[in-house]
Amino acid sequence: MKRTVSAGEARKRLGELLESVCYGGDEVVIARAGKPMAVVIPAARYEALAPDPERLWTLVEEAQARNRDVPLDVIEAEIAEAIAEVRGAASATIRTRE
Repeated sequence: MKRTVSAGEARKRLGELLESVCYGGDEVVIARAGKPMAVVIPAARYEALAPDPERLWTLVEEAQARNRDVPLDVIEAEIAEAIAEVRGAASATIRTRE
């Protein structure tokens, strides 16, 4: 379950929040003055999300090998298109939450 708590409440109930995150798989957004400041997630989820530098470089090298014959301007256009698509999806998600 995802929930939001104030920084003051998080301070008072840290032990309880940690248990619900660790054992219940909850996600807790900690906000100050209504603005999200941090998120507490289970350690296993964090590890899955944390970047693995070796894996990243392997993916970069594989992409370079596959795209050796593709002109740079085509690659840059595809990257720009992908970024615009992700930003558009993120904007739609934010508008939906409001």
